Amino acid sequence: MKGLYEALRRQEALSERRERIDLGEEDAALLSDALCRLSRGDRVNVTFFREGRYLTRSGIVTAFDAVKRLFSVGEQKIPFDDLLALEILSCGD
Repeated sequence: MKGLYEALRRQEALSERRERIDLGEEDAALLSDALCRLSRGDRVNVTFFREGRYLTRSGIVTAFDAVKRLFSVGEQKIPFDDLLALEILSCGD
């Protein structure tokens, strides 16, 4: 049981609320480049800020709106300003 309690405590610590991370100039440029290449149908890994926590999701881009500055992975809408990392795994051509 001791191992279970330790694992639960570690998981709880990981899910605690955090401050939003400010991206450095280089990281922001890499993210911007990935967003310029992103389109519907692409398979992605994305890390974004939501309700005081960073979440990571994988899936297919189902919507992309450069004007509204957001895209969706499955049903999850993700504003550009909430992004920490974006990796395009494969193109949906």
